[in-house]
Amino acid sequence: MTEAANSRIPTHSTTWKRVATVRRFFLTLFVVGQTVIASYFLLWILPYHGGTLVEIGLLVLFIFLYMWIAIGFWTAVYGFVLRLVGGDRQSLLRRHRGKALENTTLAKTAIVMPIYHEPVQWTLSGLKAVYRDIERTGHLDQFEFHVLSDSRDPNVWLEEQSQWYRLCQELGAEGRLFYRRRRVNLNFKSGNIADFLRRWGRRYRYMVVLDADSLLSAGTIVKMVQLMEREPNVGILQTAPTIINGESLFARVQQFANRLYSNLFATGLAAIQLGDAAFWGHNAILRVQPFMEHCGLRRLRGFGLFRGAIMSHDFVEAAYMGRAGYEVWLEPGLGHSFEESPPSISDELARDKRWSKGNLQHLWILLFGRRLRLAHRLALLNGIMAYLASPLWLAFLILTTLEAVQMTVASINYFPEGHQGLFPLWPEWRPEWALGLALSTLSLLFLPKFLAVLDAGIHGLAKNFGGLWRLLLSVLVEILVSVLLAPVRMMAHSRYVLGALLNLSLSWAGQNRTEETTWREAFMIQFPGMLVGAGWSAFAWSLDPMFFLWSLPVAVPLVLAAPTSVALSRIGLGQAFRSSGLLVIPEEIAPVDVLEDARKARALNDESSVLTAVEAAVVRPRLNRLHHTLARSHRQPIRAGLLAPLVSRLGNEGPDSLSRSELSQLFSDRASLEELHRMAWRSPPDSFWGQRISGLSRADLKR
Repeated sequence: MTEAANSRIPTHSTTWKRVATVRRFFLTLFVVGQTVIASYFLLWILPYHGGTLVEIGLLVLFIFLYMWIAIGFWTAVYGFVLRLVGGDRQSLLRRHRGKALENTTLAKTAIVMPIYHEPVQWTLSGLKAVYRDIERTGHLDQFEFHVLSDSRDPNVWLEEQSQWYRLCQELGAEGRLFYRRRRVNLNFKSGNIADFLRRWGRRYRYMVVLDADSLLSAGTIVKMVQLMEREPNVGILQTAPTIINGESLFARVQQFANRLYSNLFATGLAAIQLGDAAFWGHNAILRVQPFMEHCGLRRLRGFGLFRGAIMSHDFVEAAYMGRAGYEVWLEPGLGHSFEESPPSISDELARDKRWSKGNLQHLWILLFGRRLRLAHRLALLNGIMAYLASPLWLAFLILTTLEAVQMTVASINYFPEGHQGLFPLWPEWRPEWALGLALSTLSLLFLPKFLAVLDAGIHGLAKNFGGLWRLLLSVLVEILVSVLLAPVRMMAHSRYVLGALLNLSLSWAGQNRTEETTWREAFMIQFPGMLVGAGWSAFAWSLDPMFFLWSLPVAVPLVLAAPTSVALSRIGLGQAFRSSGLLVIPEEIAPVDVLEDARKARALNDESSVLTAVEAAVVRPRLNRLHHTLARSHRQPIRAGLLAPLVSRLGNEGPDSLSRSELSQLFSDRASLEELHRMAWRSPPDSFWGQRISGLSRADLKR
């Protein structure tokens, strides 16, 4: 279907915008009304009823935090109600069903996977599964695959090149599966995508973006392209990924929560956003031409954190697409979209350290971005609050402690600051109101979880989670883990926000996907929070036993943070829960083809090698020829003169004598690769390279 034909298809922009306005109005009414009532209760619970600066601070923080929680609660309620009535009539899938969608002709589409220091064989095995799945549909001719590497370590990117070539041969994918490594690593993942689009973007109408841990079924990919063909105003179509392949207890809890609760939250979020949805950076399809024209990211021109490259690009690109007049949709009905979770809380927090800085950068775009739609500004604010909420909660706890100190240690002040007049302000305590407010706040947090259980029961999905009773028990386990981790995340995110605002530097590294947390690592990471929790609890006991009891839900998880972190990272515990039928998800009971293909491919690990990727690139004839072909031919005499001493040192002393940068320069140069191979095979048997060659079998040399 051509773009000209697309332009004649009637759009539904007016309808969905009108519906979105109504839905957002009622959401605002519910959230603001509920927050006003809760704030009124808090005002009368406080001893001086907001008559002191501390109490004013508590009230302001409470309003922001309660509103943040209420938005999540009503989003889940929206999702529950819509699923109860059969789904959202405004969704793209409800507009186009049956033969009309199935018979839509596909357009040329690129499937791109940006990678950076990922486990090479594991990552490309996932891409292989996606390739095979599309091949089975008979639509392979409309898709081309691109691995876009930003890896800097030669042992990683040389392995990427060799595994990519091996995969091309195995799949018969020459001319369909491409690999490129950028020599200059600018602007993180968004810069990698931009580099690809500048070179090859005009070749494709659409681009499907995958992360290293992403898997998309062929049916979902094909349906995404067909929906884009039938909806010419849609610039980005985002799926709601399901977390899979959890092995550790932490990962299994995360994937269970994601799989069960996202039915409500993703449906509700999609219903509220409609054509003003956010883009999450992967497991989505983009219309290439408008993305190239309107979604280029300029460097921020502010100060500190707000100066330089935009690290979290996805929400900003969605906002720019909306500004250009295109729609961005989240479609939860597009199933079989998968990603993976970090295996431990330590790894999740390491990832959050990067994400928090990127999301806080959005403050600048939120305040100074021009002509952005209100819904996209609110999406930016939502991403900011995901991390800013933690220091706000911490500030709320600090002010609560100050209030307790004032009421316990200091004498009662009948004329607090801001209070004027001849009559004193008598402090009042209303414990029954305080209990009611606490319970209402907890209900906002936990009621959606049980709504998700009810939703699973109504739609006959409980059996896919191990049965109703196991599902309920799994929810209780997830709640317990969430309670234990909430204060840990609060402390960590508060540090990250402070570090981001101070513009402290950070490193960008590949994600750990397999290792368990050691006791030493856990104590090193969690010790500051454990100290704070123990100290705060002891101080609370010295003030008042009731305040001590109030502090325990925060203090106890902080004190137990290290053993909790170690226990949750254990694969054995995760497998024990799975064996007992707890924390299971439907994809483990009824396997999906693309997941099974990926699992089998990843299980077929390459035979262990005595050589590193750098050593193999020098010694093995076939690999040396491959890397020689992919390298550049530098004919400048000056550059050749600079590389010659490096070649000599590597040939005489081995790879440890050079830095990563020096090795990368050599292995990116054809003449150097050729000379290194010659030197290695002419080396004496007792030399570094002679010993490497003598340890190889004939089979090794042929690989």
